[in-house]
Order: sequence, then C-alpha cells, then structure tokens
Amino acid sequence: MKLQRLYFSPEHNYFGHHGKAAGTAPMLEAKELTLVAGQGIEGDRFFGYKENYRGQVTFFAEEVYVDLCERFGVRDRPASVFRRNILTSGQDLNALIGKEFAVQGVLFAGVAECSPCYWMDEAFHPGAEAALQNRGGLRARVVRGGVLRAEG
Repeated sequence: MKLQRLYFSPEHNYFGHHGKAAGTAPMLEAKELTLVAGQGIEGDRFFGYKENYRGQVTFFAEEVYVDLCERFGVRDRPASVFRRNILTSGQDLNALIGKEFAVQGVLFAGVAECSPCYWMDEAFHPGAEAALQNRGGLRARVVRGGVLRAEG
C-alpha cells in the first residue's frame, strides 16, 4: 500500500449535522501524521473521541477517486472532499476488514467499510453515494502508533 496523501481536520463537516447544512471546516493536507494507539490522529476531529472508536483513522483508495472523477466528469474536486484521512493506492481496502496490518511501522486494525452517506452527493457529485457502495473506504483503529509520511 502506498500513501498518496494524508489529511486531517480539527472540525466536523457532516458528523452531527444530519438535517442541517454541512460545516465548512477544510481537510488539511499534511506531509506526515502522528498516530497514537487507541486515540487516532493527533489534531484530527476524532482524536480521543471515545474508547475503541472504529473510525480513529479512515482510508480511501485513489483508484476509486479516479474512477469517480471519470464516471462523473469531475475535474474540480480533490480527493479530500470525501473527508478520509489517508489516500492510498495499490491496496483493496475492503480486504483489510477484520485484519491487523502495518503501514510504515504503524499497526492498524481494519474494522469496517466507511459507508458513504448522502453528503457525498453534495460534496462530490450527485450519484456519488450510490457509486461508493462497497468501496467507500476503510475505518480502522490504531493498535500501535507512530508517524506516517506521504509518499505520493
């Protein structure tokens, strides 16, 4: 798995906004992220959110992003609009559900798919929620912390 881009956001845009307008907090791109076991990404909105939270870190496949851009003819939306923390390439993320895996010395437990929600149609393009079914990314817990660095 190659880490193409790394993101974090100190605030929520969608979480807790059901029935209201989306927030406007940007996803901030970083060259490296510090991850803490059982807590998540330092500085991120879900850092220390609650014990054993299954979305301490989220992964999204660049291949899926490229496919969606081509499918919908989108050229003006970065991958960060999906609000996942780590943009990867070369890995079937769903294959990591229920498994522990290491990336750059950081150990993760793959917990569940990042199921897409209706906000994806607003953030990216109408139809994105349906197009992301079974490929919305991966939710993971941090088992052993460390520093991740972007390779892309």
